[in-house]
Amino acid sequence: MHKILVALSGGVDSAVAAWLLKEQGFDVSGAYIRTWMNEEMPLADCPAQQDIDDSRAVATHLGIDYEIVNLVNEYREHVVHYLVDGYKHGITPNPDMMCNREMKFGIFQEYARKAGFDGIATGHYVRKCIGPDGSHNLLEGLDKNKDQTYFLALLQQEQIRRALFPVGELNKPRVREIALEQKLPNATKKDSQGICFLGDMNINRFLEHYIMDKPGDIVNSDGKVLGRHRGLHRYTTGQRRGIGVPSNTDNEFYVVTGLDMERNELIVAFDHPDSPGLFTSEVELFGLSFLNQPIRQPARLLAKPRYRDPSQDISYIPLGKDRAKVLFDEPQRALSPGQILALYDGEQLLGGGFYR
Repeated sequence: MHKILVALSGGVDSAVAAWLLKEQGFDVSGAYIRTWMNEEMPLADCPAQQDIDDSRAVATHLGIDYEIVNLVNEYREHVVHYLVDGYKHGITPNPDMMCNREMKFGIFQEYARKAGFDGIATGHYVRKCIGPDGSHNLLEGLDKNKDQTYFLALLQQEQIRRALFPVGELNKPRVREIALEQKLPNATKKDSQGICFLGDMNINRFLEHYIMDKPGDIVNSDGKVLGRHRGLHRYTTGQRRGIGVPSNTDNEFYVVTGLDMERNELIVAFDHPDSPGLFTSEVELFGLSFLNQPIRQPARLLAKPRYRDPSQDISYIPLGKDRAKVLFDEPQRALSPGQILALYDGEQLLGGGFYR
């Protein structure tokens, strides 16, 4: 690959990625992916305009071509609808992972190909390597505290082949140093947090525009009514804050252990290791996706239940084309239906699937 379109987010990581590629002799251009417009949700304090200004300033500083790729409609269809539909049906979606699979390494990557680019690059902290069989694989980033392989667990081989991850071989402090040394305009900009298009807006405030509240009972595992909830879409497994049921002791707090969509009941329990539904050692995965070859035989692997969770030892048992059973060596807390388990062989990302 020689001609590369860098997805400039406005942040320091993608800016340094563009600089690194230019230093390495690539023909580099930059693009900001517009996925949301304030006009759609006036209440959202969306930082998009600042990100556009910062990404454009980086491109100007580096002397590379720059464009804004408008994917607002595609993002609404592939990510926002997925997010809202998930909460409507009582599951916890992961919009960042869907954005990577469908948008950055899907529609945006295809846009770049049609525009004559050999591939794209992002500021993800992951390392890429080529196996003996010529396959392209992803390894955890050198900076374990910033490793972002989890968010790429749903990608497939062709998407990885046409992608570069220049900062994956660096740690975050070194990325900051490079940005300062090269006087990049956003060298001191803070890292973004939360769902990209929401800005500082609370997820419940956002969902109020799409899902009507449907109040119901809050119950414990024995069915005893403890209070009332505003709507099940406002809660997720493992949640402790904002439940609305006061503790009857000084040292114990209620936690959400389940959503009964049929009965419209929010199930809670005290935050104990033995509370029904809070911890589990066995889950079923569906919608499995692999970066390379599918795992067709039982295997001992590592898995990350969530981003930033430490790797867990598991037994992986295939159940069919895109389903598997996973047995954790150690019980895991609050695994929410709809979230994603990333699978690893050591540092190598293998793929992932959704909790049922």
